[in-house]
Amino acid sequence: MRAVTDLAVADATEQAALVRSGAASALELVDAAIERAELRNPALNAIIHTRFERARAEATAAPDGPFRGVPIVVKDLDGPLAHEPYHLGNRLLRALGHVADHDSWLHARLRGAGCVVIGKTNAPELGLLPTTEPAAYGPSRNPWDTTRSPGGSSGGSAAAVAAGIVALGHAGDGGGSIRIPASMCGLFGLKPTRGRVSLGPDEGEVWDGLVVRHVLTRSVRDSAAVLDVIAGPMPGDPYSAPPPDGSFLDALASPVGQLRIGIRTHAPASVSAVHPACVAATEATARMLESLGHVVEPASPAALDEGELLSTFLVLAATAVAHDLARIGEIAGRSVQADDVEALTWSYAELAAGFSAADHAAALANAHAWSRRVAEWWSPADDRKGFDLLLTPTLAAPPPLIGTVDGSHPEPGVTLAAATPFAAFTLPFNITGQPAMSVPLAMADGLPVGTQLVGPTDGEPLLLGLAAQLEAAHPWIGRLPTA
Repeated sequence: MRAVTDLAVADATEQAALVRSGAASALELVDAAIERAELRNPALNAIIHTRFERARAEATAAPDGPFRGVPIVVKDLDGPLAHEPYHLGNRLLRALGHVADHDSWLHARLRGAGCVVIGKTNAPELGLLPTTEPAAYGPSRNPWDTTRSPGGSSGGSAAAVAAGIVALGHAGDGGGSIRIPASMCGLFGLKPTRGRVSLGPDEGEVWDGLVVRHVLTRSVRDSAAVLDVIAGPMPGDPYSAPPPDGSFLDALASPVGQLRIGIRTHAPASVSAVHPACVAATEATARMLESLGHVVEPASPAALDEGELLSTFLVLAATAVAHDLARIGEIAGRSVQADDVEALTWSYAELAAGFSAADHAAALANAHAWSRRVAEWWSPADDRKGFDLLLTPTLAAPPPLIGTVDGSHPEPGVTLAAATPFAAFTLPFNITGQPAMSVPLAMADGLPVGTQLVGPTDGEPLLLGLAAQLEAAHPWIGRLPTA
């Protein structure tokens, strides 16, 4: 078998090929990942629940799927894993020792494809923040600079993938939680179209449709191949995205043609200043796209500058938090109190208590109407007058120092203000449900800086095809942190 350090660079597709060819066994891949975890995780606090012995046992009987024997980590949020802790970044669930009794649909499909889970990763409480520093488990750290955050809410998964512990990290995205840590950790992160991946069996939709789930990867082909495995509805889903023509993996080799791409480097509704490094990375990506024959021009949907988006989001997020706390209360056998959660979480619950059912319905209607105004900017299939893609910074600021965004700060408004630059460009496309990706093309002061490309609804094949172009022209997979 290849050296442990070599496997830290190999993507999941290559690792699976080693198993299929007989060059490595599934157990050897898992043992190597565990060795890397034991070496790197103490400095990162990315994996908070290890399952090393179970993983070794499962490796010897891994299903003969496309990812047979490939080690993976799954987030301690965004869906249960049978017989493992499920704490959602919450100290009450940790104190109770809550354990899930079934797999989510997504996790069942990953296991069925041959993936072997070596551990569960850290996440902020209920996924509310763009960093991963829960009071329940302490901060995860960025492998590029351990004084900084790896992002959130999928920060633990991102840190594990960026550090070379595994090639695949399960992730979810309700306001940017795939793209934000992808940018901070130098990974590829695709947020699929709403309804592309089932949230069952426990949920039909989360945060009124804002949340979608997928993985963080180093290579584009891994992201596409995993999406082929997990895409599609389970019985009873309230809605689903239509399947593509062909596989997502096939889209990587399909010509995308000359694309018309709008570029925007100022934050939606001017909610945040944008750091010069983030602007420079976006402009550099624009030049790369032009060198590939695409047309890039300043343009973006006018609706992005409407100022009501934040208030609409707060209603939806706060009512979702209230629902989550009610479910935690059912597990605990009592109502959740202020000292069971972080200050920001409790402030959302208090905010929700002041909303009526009519307030929630109005916010959802406003979100839907706003989404239509945004989405009409993209070209319909029979109209080439519009734009194909939108290019923006992924983040408005570089990875923050640990402690900058603190969910336990006694003034929740301070926390939200600190968090805003990291969701300013990503959150709007959770509202619209459109697919969007962060591409790891740039570095600034030794830290990764991602750029975001947003596609039309059901436009994952177009995004993946373009990502493959960029990856081929400007390879990034061999770039690993040295921290």
